[in-house]
Amino acid sequence: MQLLERDLFLEDLDRLLSQAVAGQGCLVFVAGEAGVGKSTLVEEFCSRVRESICCLRGSCDPLSTPRPLGPLFDIAAQVGGDLEMLLRDASQRYELFTAYLELLRTGSKPNLAVIEDVHWADDATLDLLRYTGRRIENIPAMVVATFRDDEVGPGHPLRSVLGDLATSPTIQRMSIPPLSREAVGQLAGESGIDAGQLFNLTGGNSFYVTEVLASGVSGIPETVRDAVLARADRLPYTSRQVLDIAAVIGFSSEAGLLESVAASDFDAVEACVATGVLRYLPDGSGFVFRHEIARQAVLAAMPPHQRIRLNRTVMHAIQASDPGSDLLARLAHHAEEAGDREAVLRYAPAAGDRAASLNAHREAVAQYRRALRFANDLPGIERAGLLEKYAIECDIVDEVRDSLQARQEAIEIWRKLGQPLREGENLTHLMGILVTAGRNAEAEQTILDSVALLEPLGPSVQLAKAYRGQAHLRMLNRDCAEAVVLGERSIALAEQISDTVTIIDANITVGAALLVAGDNDGEHYLLRSLEMARAIGLETSVSGSYRQLGSAFGEMYQFARAERYLLDGIAFTSERDLDYQRWYMVCWLALCYLHQGRWTEATEVAASVTSRRSVAVISRIMALLALGRIRARRGDPDVWVALDEAVTMAAQTATLQRIGPVRAARAEAAWLAGDTPSVIAEARAVYDLAFKHQHRWHVGELSYWLWKAGEQIDLPECAAEPYRLQIGGNWQAAADAWRQIGCPYEAARALSESDDEDALKQALLEFEQLGAGPMAGIVARMLRDRGARGIPRGPRAETLANPAGLTRRELEVLQFVAQGLRNADIAEVLFLSPKTVDHHVSSILGKLGVHSRTEAAHAATRLGNNTQNRETQLLN
Repeated sequence: MQLLERDLFLEDLDRLLSQAVAGQGCLVFVAGEAGVGKSTLVEEFCSRVRESICCLRGSCDPLSTPRPLGPLFDIAAQVGGDLEMLLRDASQRYELFTAYLELLRTGSKPNLAVIEDVHWADDATLDLLRYTGRRIENIPAMVVATFRDDEVGPGHPLRSVLGDLATSPTIQRMSIPPLSREAVGQLAGESGIDAGQLFNLTGGNSFYVTEVLASGVSGIPETVRDAVLARADRLPYTSRQVLDIAAVIGFSSEAGLLESVAASDFDAVEACVATGVLRYLPDGSGFVFRHEIARQAVLAAMPPHQRIRLNRTVMHAIQASDPGSDLLARLAHHAEEAGDREAVLRYAPAAGDRAASLNAHREAVAQYRRALRFANDLPGIERAGLLEKYAIECDIVDEVRDSLQARQEAIEIWRKLGQPLREGENLTHLMGILVTAGRNAEAEQTILDSVALLEPLGPSVQLAKAYRGQAHLRMLNRDCAEAVVLGERSIALAEQISDTVTIIDANITVGAALLVAGDNDGEHYLLRSLEMARAIGLETSVSGSYRQLGSAFGEMYQFARAERYLLDGIAFTSERDLDYQRWYMVCWLALCYLHQGRWTEATEVAASVTSRRSVAVISRIMALLALGRIRARRGDPDVWVALDEAVTMAAQTATLQRIGPVRAARAEAAWLAGDTPSVIAEARAVYDLAFKHQHRWHVGELSYWLWKAGEQIDLPECAAEPYRLQIGGNWQAAADAWRQIGCPYEAARALSESDDEDALKQALLEFEQLGAGPMAGIVARMLRDRGARGIPRGPRAETLANPAGLTRRELEVLQFVAQGLRNADIAEVLFLSPKTVDHHVSSILGKLGVHSRTEAAHAATRLGNNTQNRETQLLN
């Protein structure tokens, strides 16, 4: 069939490939509806460049539960070598993904890798795409990934990958449209079929057009399914049997498997190819349907008893071929389709284990869930073990309700079987799930039940983990002294029984508890856990150690120290795509920059978190906290847009570490707005909780805002020293204390509380240098009321300092305008309302004296304000 209206796309692919060969690698996403011609376009492109380029092909499976890393197995089968060996034990994903990139980098010819149908991709393959997209820029290779954009909605896992990579210059997008009415008419040609009716039926979808034209039916079939089946029904009987078997095997069929199941001669298979229902794979190793739509049509026409029989036959044929671990998912699929309970229980749990080892957690959940549907009559021990694995994977993919139910059922089974060690172990896991669900009171009781059950049994791994669970819960609630005692108990027991993982995790908990209690000895515990975790390759604990070092030092206002660990942790997690830990450290980096007076950097870093569609709640809370505080201190709009969402989410966690800083930020914002009743309400909302836990910085700041609002307070001894000095009227010592820990805004605020004119002028200068409009205005009024001379009125110093008179916020917005972002995109990145961005853009155009966004971008270049996005490579 003639390839029409695709020349421009082929030219773009040629151009991108030339750039890749020259050293500027790229990942190209080719999108379009099912049947629009994505694969045909890519195949044509590959055929044109095959002489000079090494084409590697892989595809994702349209199975109910796809095989993990299916495309990588396809590619490894073509090249062998290190990649194939690593896939035999693919638990070390970092080494596997690195080997894949090395494959793309090397070879006698430049590499073009094509991964088809990534809308069906498993979690591990999506991680591979994300990993590749972040690193391909300096690799002389091109990767093309096709997907159906009509099947990728807002909640689809691929959408998260596309969002993660959206701002990278190495990522390209192509959207393939349907054929025009004219092109359909050209294809219809002399067929005798009315081209207008054909276009109306098919909407210009090239696969539909092709099937109708090839159906041999007089006129236009009512549906495309009828067209597919009309073509299939013209096959001889033996060839139609081959086609049915191929449909059961899958979208693609290995030649040997198809021939062994069909037991037909070569001519029967060749007839399927000759009529265009099947095609040879590019390497000749098997056959593939022209489109998944065609396979589904053949399957739908098959009687149920025939599908069951053929699935059983295919499963037995795969079994006889001595299948590798990459075929476990296929075997589980055919076993379920065949209704073979014994085979499902043999293959589905094994496929779940395999998926879990590859971090394909959604697929692991689906496989364990498949097994559990057939596991009602399993012996209790086997069913409980299956439930435990299912609960772990559900927890990872945030299916909290199913995880809870599975753990509770496992607990009940172990209780009935009289297995207290396993019951206690599951209670400890249940505690963690309850914390995730925000049910902390139940979590407290659950871990107490676990310890009470396990202690009489003597030393055990389960008891060591339960003590660590108790300690972790106390640390999260900032009951730090108890956390240290329980954590030390866990460490001592774990050392006694040589439980290395628990030793590491308990050291992390004790270290974090000590640091947030103000004891820097906690650093030694965390560095010990870091060293031990590195030694055994426990990446999650390495990143957890960095995370606690950075966030705990940040919470204790040791920002320079925190920054060092955060940057190291971000580098480590970025290299390994450990995004959950990474983004939490990124938002704490934003908070460090905020307190250090680096507000532009803090805004950009925080926005890199809030602009993401999929990020952990705790990360979003802390990023919104940073944005809200910066906006309040600058006098920017949308302060409460950030702080209202932050307080809603923080309240759900019911923990001081979230509620405390958010309420303090809201108290500050209310004070700057002159809303004294709200200052008191915000500070009082969390004061008792902070005092209960003797948190020196939260108690200090909340006391400070109550004092600023005119409340009589009995300042606790535990309050942080700079706040004690301010409330005590010793503004100079307070300013010195703030400067010593690197907090210029707080230092200037302490100076502003003096009666000394020179100190007030110094405070005004420092506020103006920071861009702290509200406080600069307050201090300027104080000085004017005292009769001081030379106090500026009108625009801020930083506004006057730039030739166009743009405010700091307008300069930020202009930066994104110059990058070509729409107002809605800018609003999302900066976490502003669209109306606020509209206002800023109008103001910018007026101040620059231009009439369009393009002219504004050129003006920005002339003014030297068209700077690159300052998010560093670590954050990309």
